[in-house]
Order: sequence, then structure tokens, then C-alpha cells
Amino acid sequence: MRKAEYPEEIRALIVQLKRLPGVGPRSAERMAVALLSGRTGLAADLARALDTAARQILACPICGFFQSAGRPCVLCDAPDRDRSIVCVVEQPTDIVPLERTGAYHGLYHVLGGRLSPLDNIHPENLRLAELSRRLADGTIREIILAVGSDVEGEATAHYLVDFLSPIGTPERPLSLTRLAQGMPAGGGLEHADDLTLHRALSGRRRV
Repeated sequence: MRKAEYPEEIRALIVQLKRLPGVGPRSAERMAVALLSGRTGLAADLARALDTAARQILACPICGFFQSAGRPCVLCDAPDRDRSIVCVVEQPTDIVPLERTGAYHGLYHVLGGRLSPLDNIHPENLRLAELSRRLADGTIREIILAVGSDVEGEATAHYLVDFLSPIGTPERPLSLTRLAQGMPAGGGLEHADDLTLHRALSGRRRV
């Protein structure tokens, strides 16, 4: 006797949901069934929200954070931010927990990843050229390296130190600092709580 299976369309939806970070087979199955229950209109609402976000959300060409099409970047365009300091992070999602601490009021720069030869991510795959252009006018005096403390994060930090160190001059030195105490070993910013990030920002060290 043939076993009952979900229709092909539901199986295809489950496959796509499993591609999302942290979603396993059972979770994807529950999500698919909930979306298709037909009573809440959830599927239609989600489809509209996804379509709108896909069309309207861009990456800021300067800092790399999320930006609504036709609107200025909420970070780069803010008049009250300290434009002499830039915090370099791996992903745009790293910016939100740092902002929640209230301890940092400078600008940001998203690398778009971290060095990982095994994953075929090399320096040319990161937003280093964009960072160099931001440093060209000498306005920025400090770079905070807010990358992870695992193997790839450490490799990225060391590369950034070598990449950025020659940019400063004796007359206008460029200070390079790194998040300090409180950051968990082998972890990224998304796993740290607000107090930990506040202490890490406040106690950053020169590299």
C-alpha cells in the first residue's frame, strides 16, 4: 500500500523553508502546514511582505547596512554620529546588537563576510575597496575591528590590521582597536548580550 505523502507543492515549499538559517525538516514542515492552513491569510500576508522587502530593501553603497529604496541610509545620513570613527563588522545583522547597547555613536562598515579559504572567501570578496575609499579624505581617525573571535574572525582581524596600518600618517595616524573584554571565545556578535557588547565597546584595545 502506498504511503500518504504531502502533495508536490507542499514538499517544494518545505524544501525552500529548510534553506532558511536554523530551520530543520520538522520545523519547515510545521511552517508549511501553518502557512497553508487557509484560515488566517498568513500565506498571502507573508508573500506580500516578502515581495515588498525583496523589491525595496537594498544594501547601502557606503556602509553596507540595509536601506529602503529611495530613502537615505539611517546610519550614514544621521547628523549626530561621530564621523571620525568606523566600526567594521562582518554582516549587516551585526550592527543591530551593537546599536542596542547605546555605547557606540560612530559609523559602520560591513565587510560582507570574513576570510575563509575553505569557503572560497578571499580578501577580494570582502568590501575592502569601499573601506579604502572611505578612508581617503583622512576624516576617519579610528577603526574598530568588531569581527568574531573564532579562527576565521581572527584571521580576518589580522588581515585588516595589515591592510589598514599603512593608511595612516605620522601627522594623521589611524588608530586600530579591537573589541575587548566580555566577547565569548569562538563566537560572533549575534551571540553576545547587550551588557557584554557594551563592555566590549567601552574596553576596546589598540591593535
